Amino acid sequence: MFDDTPCELGEGALWHSDLNALIWFDILSKRIYLKPLGGERRHWDFPDHVSAAGIVDADRLVVASSRALMLFDLRDGSYQDLVALEADNPVTRSNDGRADPQGGFWIGTIGLNAEKGAGSIWRFYAGELRCLFDGITITNAICFAPEGETAYFTDTATGIIMRVALDTDGWPAGDAEPHIDLTTEGLNPDGAVIDADGGLWTAQWGASRVARYNRQGQFDRAIALPVAHVSCPAFGGPDMDTIFVTSARQGLDIPGPQDGCTFTMPANCTGQMENRVRLP
Repeated sequence: MFDDTPCELGEGALWHSDLNALIWFDILSKRIYLKPLGGERRHWDFPDHVSAAGIVDADRLVVASSRALMLFDLRDGSYQDLVALEADNPVTRSNDGRADPQGGFWIGTIGLNAEKGAGSIWRFYAGELRCLFDGITITNAICFAPEGETAYFTDTATGIIMRVALDTDGWPAGDAEPHIDLTTEGLNPDGAVIDADGGLWTAQWGASRVARYNRQGQFDRAIALPVAHVSCPAFGGPDMDTIFVTSARQGLDIPGPQDGCTFTMPANCTGQMENRVRLP
């Protein structure tokens, strides 16, 4: 185990290589955590739900909340709005997100009660926030191929992880198509990350595991965890060969002692460094 703090909805795992630290969120508690390897855990509380971040530099993050994308300073906890995010829609909040290789930041939204089709996926790039996909119930699994030519995402409610080609600026260059179909197994894809070989690692909500699929979308292997709801993986560590995984207590009548904690284990492969968000 990496950290024994029991999150209601642990999400948004992100390795900050400048700080040798893991960042993650408890969405329902409106809190960001940061913990260096071998160091003390810190946290910051917000008035709105916060769910995902992209690294700008050693000290700053772009953080997604239920009303805006914010520029957050890790040194003093200050923040300022960059752009509104569905601020006029009281039904939704932010959910899964990740920076892309071209310097953009993708962020998904979700209904507060997972209302059908209430969510969308947006991209923040060069100061512009543009809606890429809408009518999504539970946005998740946003991640990118190492070469930057493909993005992946899912609507967890469908059980299918999609892929879409990207142009040189990182915008979708065609229609999304199915990449990994988990419907026959009844699996629920949650957060995901891509390793250096192009393998996709997805947390599978309700299945107590994180699973790897190769570039062709074929199952490779899975790692079991001692919790019901596994939510988001991230690669990290000095050699990027460790996988960190958040979990959740949400929806459990009697949570176990480790439900909601954050875990770490050898990945037996190498991950990618997190991409950085370029501000205009």
